Amino acid sequence: MKYLLLLISACTAFSQTNPIITSWLQNTTVTGSYYMKNNPTAISNNIKANVQLVRYSANNVYVSSNGIPSYPTGPFQDGNPSQAQSQNGIYRFPLKALKNEGTPVKTTMGNIGLFINGVALFDSRDGVSWNNAQQRVVGGPIMGKGDGIWNRDAIVAERIGFDCSKGHPAMGNYHHHQNPSAFKLDKKVIYDVCSLYDAEGLYAINPAVHSPLIGFAYDGFPVYGAYGFKNADGTGGIVRMQSGYRLRSITERTLYANGTDVTDGPPVNGTYPLGYFNEDYEFISHPGEDDYMDIHNGRFCITPEYPNGTYAYFCTVDEQWNSAFPYAVGPTFYGSIVAAKVNQVSEPVETYTATTSVQELNSNAFTIFFASNDLLIIQANDLIKERVNIMLYDLRGNEVGNAILEQGSTISHIDCSLMYDGVYALRISNGNKTYQQEFFIKRK
Repeated sequence: MKYLLLLISACTAFSQTNPIITSWLQNTTVTGSYYMKNNPTAISNNIKANVQLVRYSANNVYVSSNGIPSYPTGPFQDGNPSQAQSQNGIYRFPLKALKNEGTPVKTTMGNIGLFINGVALFDSRDGVSWNNAQQRVVGGPIMGKGDGIWNRDAIVAERIGFDCSKGHPAMGNYHHHQNPSAFKLDKKVIYDVCSLYDAEGLYAINPAVHSPLIGFAYDGFPVYGAYGFKNADGTGGIVRMQSGYRLRSITERTLYANGTDVTDGPPVNGTYPLGYFNEDYEFISHPGEDDYMDIHNGRFCITPEYPNGTYAYFCTVDEQWNSAFPYAVGPTFYGSIVAAKVNQVSEPVETYTATTSVQELNSNAFTIFFASNDLLIIQANDLIKERVNIMLYDLRGNEVGNAILEQGSTISHIDCSLMYDGVYALRISNGNKTYQQEFFIKRK
């Protein structure tokens, strides 16, 4: 009995510091929502968002999630009839991720990881590939099967099917292939789906701070956003993490980048431009340049959550913040694949209860502005880990408006159409930290 108590005590202490236990956005009350095409009012789907339960044993952590984000999903303007549906999943991850010392394992179709809001992470492919015999791309649930040699890039080919948060469902399984931030917040906007809908996402890119830990790959190693410490030892300031991959200089698709002779794909042309297939890229090593990612799209480095260092993947973007191949994880894993979706938990576990947030709230944490329709917009500049309450007061101290910014979302707004011109105070609080800012409403 004494040994059992010591074991439980050790596991409990470990849970307070292990990011693969503590980083998930837990929620048991807030439900998700979705947009219908041409309707900017989100509709509740009555499915609980983010992660509902986190449990852990001496070796594993079990994450229970419906796979639904707190930000609205949709619309999917490529005619996708599916909406995000509950996955009712239990995902087992290793508490200790291990480097794969053998042949690297290729990423697979479907889930290759999980974001901290319980949403699935997919690799760079979309299940469609070139079929040389038919001289066309085929794949998916009803299109037959391609050769699997020249694999279509999801980010290029499926862009019109992504929502504002750069995600879409596959047979109801909502997922991201790439950095889960809003198209509208990129420096160069390459898709205008956000013009009618809120610029939502899991987090907003902030070049001034180390990007947050936003998920875990199926080998148990963390996935971060687009920015990190320039040097792997945590020095050098904050810089954009750069992909080690670049487009090949080819006009014909007959060989892989390593020289392997493969079944031909289509020539590079207007229909199949360079970058349309994953195999159009080649990896270039950058010795001594820590801000370039390795062949798996990660590196060993110090991060805020891992002060002693860890291998970590980064969601790479280019200088315009547009997603850069291979986008998150891949085309192979760094570690040994032990994570999986399981039917049940079949070992003794402890339940992890999330602690109160100590997230800083200051003038750099939010961008506040008026829209043309008299909406006061509050846009988070990073990841919101806990629910944030937003209150608007007049000079007499009367509350004249309020809103909520849910964990794992980035935008909220207050209707000011009935308010008089004058000075107001905006108070933002997460229950532990409070930030207040005065501003002036003046209409033309």
